[in-house]
Amino acid sequence: MGAPVVLGIESSCDETGAGIVRDGKLLAHVVASSMDEHARFGGVVPEIAARAHLHSFNPVVRQALDQAGMRLSQIDAVAVTTGPGLSGALQVGLSGAKTLAYAAGVPLYGVHHLAGHVAADTLEHGPLPEPCVVLIVSGGHTSLLLVRDLVREPILHLGDTLDDAAGECFDKVARILGLPYPGGPAIDRAAREGDRRAVAFPRPLTRPGDDPYAFSFSGLKTAAARWVEGHRLRGEEVPVADGAAALQEAVADVLTRKALAACRAYDVRTLIVVGGVAANSRVRALAEKRCASAGIELRVPPMTLCTDNGAMIAAVGDLLVRSGAEPAPLDVSIDPSAPLEYAALPPLARPVVRAA
Repeated sequence: MGAPVVLGIESSCDETGAGIVRDGKLLAHVVASSMDEHARFGGVVPEIAARAHLHSFNPVVRQALDQAGMRLSQIDAVAVTTGPGLSGALQVGLSGAKTLAYAAGVPLYGVHHLAGHVAADTLEHGPLPEPCVVLIVSGGHTSLLLVRDLVREPILHLGDTLDDAAGECFDKVARILGLPYPGGPAIDRAAREGDRRAVAFPRPLTRPGDDPYAFSFSGLKTAAARWVEGHRLRGEEVPVADGAAALQEAVADVLTRKALAACRAYDVRTLIVVGGVAANSRVRALAEKRCASAGIELRVPPMTLCTDNGAMIAAVGDLLVRSGAEPAPLDVSIDPSAPLEYAALPPLARPVVRAA
């Protein structure tokens, strides 16, 4: 009998994703985004996201099965994001995944969305080194983690954002600069023509005595807003490219500085950067430069696996199945604000935490 085939479903925000993984290998990866529908509102509208998932769910799953050259009857397990995320969006994904699992007569696994981002790297680079430091940077999350066995052991949070996430900061400043939503890609594009040394934006929580692994980007957002306001009050044209480049540099500097500090403190030789902001060109470039200087291996998934997708959820499901984990109970439900403690949601085991 061959290795089990796992179908993964992701619907936590504005992407409906389906992915198929077998024995750590990606067989299919399909995403439908409702981002264009949200753009005119300057951010994700939960009701629109949930409705878009309803429209996209079946076509995305069918396309993933076609891409893999499989029928639903050939799937051995279904994994689905059960949190965190938008409540209505998660409900659509879970309901659909339960239906698929029931129709195929296979077990269902609930997966933590952020664990999915971590597992996305395995689809490109193979098993995670034990231990490794993981920097998750996205529109809603900025976290530093110490990861050993992703599905068998608890995940140690070294630090999280205290307010705005890095991607949220990009979105808000992009709006202030008159750039389109989503802000991250818009900031990245504008920054190509700018001077990253043009504005001395602050580096939050990097002074002696500050929490070495915590993040805060609300003050950086405010500093950028005041810089723009200053130009407009003086009747001057805002140098958007310079502002974008300087903001991007400040975010990349803080993210990589703290991530490298965690690697040194825990004597870890591999840094993994995941999440939507991992697609940012300056974050990648600065991480590469600093990791090379420190003798630390840097692993970043391809851009198509950085944003939300079903393949990353299938990757966690694949690891859970191969580890012998128990499936989720029949009454598994969503947890929109689930903390990241275990890869499975609800947690299926409570192993003893090894000393850091």
